[in-house]
Amino acid sequence: MFFFHLGRYVLLLKSVFSKPENYRVYWREIVREMDTIGIGSLGIVCIISVFLGAVTTVQTAFQLVSAIIPLEVIGMITRDSTILELSPTITMLVLAGRVGSSISSQIGTMRVTEQIDALEIMGVNSSGFLILPKLIAALTMIPLLIIISMFLSILGGYVAGSLSGALSPSEYVAGLLRDWNPFIVTVALIKTALFAFIMTTVSAYQGFYTSGGALEVGKSSTKAVVYSCILILCADYIVAQLLL
Repeated sequence: MFFFHLGRYVLLLKSVFSKPENYRVYWREIVREMDTIGIGSLGIVCIISVFLGAVTTVQTAFQLVSAIIPLEVIGMITRDSTILELSPTITMLVLAGRVGSSISSQIGTMRVTEQIDALEIMGVNSSGFLILPKLIAALTMIPLLIIISMFLSILGGYVAGSLSGALSPSEYVAGLLRDWNPFIVTVALIKTALFAFIMTTVSAYQGFYTSGGALEVGKSSTKAVVYSCILILCADYIVAQLLL
């Protein structure tokens, strides 16, 4: 069963990356999906990011009770944790629930209402037309969302540390600048691009091969979120093992 779905998934990707019939139509779809995925997810990403940084700072300050360890270490831990793990992974898990389920339900509804069959009868590459714009939009907008998330998480940690009195603003900033390695941003963006690809294609796969009625569309959306989250976590470990 696993190899059946794997083979069908690979064949779907092959058809997705075939030459578009009309570049102008695809471009309009890409712009529309960029607005849906990027702008539509901005609010929830901002809220999550601020609290991720704030909670990380407060909990790190609570655990560092030793007088030997300088307080600026809190800023360094918050910086590395949010950039390397919290912003890319936690945000992508949330986006899998919002964006992934939306992609699966949208394509699944088109499948059960025979709109995809109508596209194929008209000679349109349905998989490419429906999935490729979403994939390009996700690979374009989600890394931008993660960059915003990184910035807001660090800002949230700054505000939380100052308001709680755990450390002064100057100590937090000193921790942000301490032992800075730009490579962690590269790793985070590589993880983000891989996560975005997994979420979009897995969700689209679940929706594209939906059969039945409205109940099956709901099941496909649930499977899309569950499988995307599991594969994102697996990919997170693999990338960390290879690059760090």
